[in-house]
Formats: sequence, structure tokens, C-alpha cells
Amino acid sequence: MGFLSKLKEKLGSQSSDMFEEPEQGYVELGSEARADAKSKLMVRPFVIEEFEHIKPILDSLREGHTIALINIKPLKDKDLVELKRAINKLKKTCDALEGDIAGFGENWIAAVPNFAYIYRGPKASKEEGKKAAEMAEVAEYEE
Repeated sequence: MGFLSKLKEKLGSQSSDMFEEPEQGYVELGSEARADAKSKLMVRPFVIEEFEHIKPILDSLREGHTIALINIKPLKDKDLVELKRAINKLKKTCDALEGDIAGFGENWIAAVPNFAYIYRGPKASKEEGKKAAEMAEVAEYEE
């Protein structure tokens, strides 16, 4: 006897419909907004095309329930000075909120509230750093 058959027997005949395929081939999920949506975490994408586009990002971070994934490519292609200004403003806000901010890839930044942090990979030990410096010196000497 299979696992599902045993489970059906234990749960009784009322729940046997649970394991059968729906007649229509799909299940419609409720689209109404939940009352507890504010208490949940939201991952939200943003695009910065101009410096002024950081205001909604800052507002979302200040609310404390949003992880912002920010595409900086449009502003990077347009104006590097404005991009630096926008990133500095985002950094200052994250610092004030005790959140975290980091870039990933060349065109994306992640900003998170204070209860989260961004994984940056394993940190190199001091010995690994010394070995890398020695390898760089050897490479320069060989040239």
C-alpha cells in the first residue's frame, strides 16, 4: 500500500478529495488583500533612472517591512555623479536605520531593514590575505 493510500485511510473519507486532481486543471487563488500584509516582509524591485527616484525606496525602507532590490543601470548609463549621490543617500539612510546595503553584480543594489543582513561570502583569513599579497609580489618580481 502506498504512502498516500495510508494517509487517506488515516484521515478518513472527508479529506480524500484533497488528493484528487481538480476537475478544471487549475486552482484559483484568492486575490483579495490580506489584513496582515503590513506585518509581513516584502521583497520589492526598484529602478533608479534619476536621483529623485530614490524617495520611494527610502520611504519603503523606513517603514521597515521591505527588502529593496534596486536596478541602478539606467542612472549609471546616464550620470555617474548622480548615481554616486543616490547611493550615498541610500547608504546614509541604511546606516541611520541600522539596516544593510550591498551591491551585487554591476547593476544591482540590495538594501534591507535592521532585522536582516546581506551575506557577503566567507571572509578571508589573515593568512590567506598574506598569501595573496606574497603571490602578488612574486608575480611583480617575475615580470
